[in-house]
Amino acid sequence: MTNSKRCPAVLVHGWRSHPGIWNRLTPGLSEAAVPFWSFDHAGMQGAGTETIALALQDYIHAKREETGYGGPVDIVCHSMGTCIARYLLEVLDGDAREEQVRLLIGIGPPNNGSAMAELFNDPERGPEVIRRLAGVFVPQDYDPGDDTIVQEFRPGSRTVAALRDAGTRDDIAYRILLAANLTATPAFFPVFGGMTWELAPGGEWRTTYAGDGIVPHTDSYLPGAGLDILPADPGNLARNPEHYCHTRLPRNPEVVARVMEYLSARPSSPSP
Repeated sequence: MTNSKRCPAVLVHGWRSHPGIWNRLTPGLSEAAVPFWSFDHAGMQGAGTETIALALQDYIHAKREETGYGGPVDIVCHSMGTCIARYLLEVLDGDAREEQVRLLIGIGPPNNGSAMAELFNDPERGPEVIRRLAGVFVPQDYDPGDDTIVQEFRPGSRTVAALRDAGTRDDIAYRILLAANLTATPAFFPVFGGMTWELAPGGEWRTTYAGDGIVPHTDSYLPGAGLDILPADPGNLARNPEHYCHTRLPRNPEVVARVMEYLSARPSSPSP
């Protein structure tokens, strides 16, 4: 039986990732007696947003049945995993509100669509960007045209429009955790000299230090969501700048501490 004093934390990894990214967070959850359910969609390469969101829903329902827990859960997500969870909660369950969720934490999420997904598809810049990221963020010989999730999260897509039109839920608290290269350190994400590609409002490409190397802050902002931009102490970038790039964020000690803080901020009131 799940510990009735704490909300279970549902962990949702991102695109082309795996549950192992939570191996710095889960020891803290165990120590704090926070039950956690780790959703694994690594084997669903090629599936679309709705299919993965429905699989997440089935997973949560199965864990509820397994544990006998009927109260609210917290959801902790990395990157595209945030949008998978939001699609379930806001698009698929938005009117019914059958999914009881207290808090959703998104780490480096492309809530407004992914500038990088769009950049991959840019005929002029895309091939060079993919070449630089090969073996770092995408596989060798990566073809974005064959990637369903990347196509669905281009900023002008129907999937992004569905999330925007649905809006956030007033029965869920949202927190967004982002990283910024506050000291303009190239080692932050060497592939792009410490900067992040961003699609400007006028449609032109530019680079910014307000991002984590993959996701610029403009991709992540969400109306009504609490926002943390890390590191709180820029000196951390002098010591371990690479810990704040997109792929390292779920294992970043400061991110882990902030997630634990929010999960522990107030007790849940689960159903009997």
